Amino acid sequence: MDGDVAVGVKRGSDELLSGGLYSGPSSSVTANGSDSKKLRVEDRMESVPSRVIHIRKLPNEVSETEVIALGLPFGKVTNILMLRGKNQAFLELGTEEAAVTMVNYYAAVTPQVRNVPVFIQYSNHKELKTDSALNQVSARPTYSVLAPPPSPVLRIIIDNMFYPVTLDVLQQIFSKFGTVMKIITFTKNNQFQALLQFSDPVNAQQAKLSLDGQNIYNSCCTLRIDFSKLVNLNVKYNNDKSRDYTRPELPAGDGQPAVDPSVAAALSKDSTSLLGKQRCFIFMVTPQSLFTLFGVYGDVQRVKILYNKKDSALIQLSDANQAQLAMSHLNGQKMYGKIIRVTLSKHQTVQLPREGLDDQGLTKDFTSSPLHRFKKPGSKNFQNIFPPSATLHLSNIPEDVTEEDLKLLFSNSGGTVKAFKFFQDHKMALLQMSTVEEAIQALIDLHNYDMGGGHRLRVSFSKSTI
Repeated sequence: MDGDVAVGVKRGSDELLSGGLYSGPSSSVTANGSDSKKLRVEDRMESVPSRVIHIRKLPNEVSETEVIALGLPFGKVTNILMLRGKNQAFLELGTEEAAVTMVNYYAAVTPQVRNVPVFIQYSNHKELKTDSALNQVSARPTYSVLAPPPSPVLRIIIDNMFYPVTLDVLQQIFSKFGTVMKIITFTKNNQFQALLQFSDPVNAQQAKLSLDGQNIYNSCCTLRIDFSKLVNLNVKYNNDKSRDYTRPELPAGDGQPAVDPSVAAALSKDSTSLLGKQRCFIFMVTPQSLFTLFGVYGDVQRVKILYNKKDSALIQLSDANQAQLAMSHLNGQKMYGKIIRVTLSKHQTVQLPREGLDDQGLTKDFTSSPLHRFKKPGSKNFQNIFPPSATLHLSNIPEDVTEEDLKLLFSNSGGTVKAFKFFQDHKMALLQMSTVEEAIQALIDLHNYDMGGGHRLRVSFSKSTI
């Protein structure tokens, strides 16, 4: 795969990744003959920079999306004015600097829409207004503002995939539009698909507008892009199938938990260590993960992982009954490949570290946490306390989230989803993992997961089977 990645110009069957990315400026003559030459001369005449760009010689029936795509690689597009009867448009960018960059770029590289060369220059107008002189044209203009993007996560399907498309190829293409945080790739219905998360929904919108329908390679590997219902991706492993660019310390997989960065750094100094010979991952349990798991059986107030014995912890619940309940249900269960041993402690409370003392985040106070399940008197949660099971009960599901979305979300927590069933109202569901240990891991990872639109996913163990 040679050459740079070119994005942002609608070029029909042209390729995004190849040696010849653009046709040269001389190719603009072929579509419009001598008129093209005249217009190119006019376009090069000196004009005063403006953040409003005037675009001419657009093809008939061109869409706003295609025009917007011309400007997106250079910055935020704030408004568009289509003059359909004149085959022209005005594009307003967020800053004058972005407009200057756009005009300078297209002075060297002829922009094309639907394989037809178009002509770009600064407008005499400094901004777009519906009541401005722009309305004094024979064709009534169409004016619109870009709708806010629904999610920073894009769902990508690759059609006509005659050449392999890797995770790195996707990152290279989409990073032109903003910071790519996470990517998950998978195959469904014999089609290569991916979920890609930007740091900002606006970047996702720009990428979708510019890249949807484009070919990655010449005449093949066509991108079909839409917004995902998910607003955040949960990536467990960094490998050739998934990547979290914000967490380079994640393991490569094999169903093993992640290496603590400090442990990895220490082990990597010894070439004879297990880490040097094979993948041997050491997991550091966090106060948050213990809060989430033990919180199924009571309101956890404080958690303290012992400084000199990090495989042991003190967990303080609201009362002795909750502590007894947690012990009876969790003792002997497996968490991160290890069996949990739960006993009653001689300590009555968990002491917080002295002020100014750094205990490396091993102690945390959850007294004021909004995630307590049993704080509200008469809560239904009191009636739904069950031992860990492979079947999970999901609630507070947004109405537009599908079975496929949830199965993908939970399978990416490191396990396998064996069965799924929506309740009639689609606000609740049952989901079965392969093992109880996988279900415990999924509950820790995904309880209170942000599903977008103010919906936080609630996850509990179920007594039912699917």
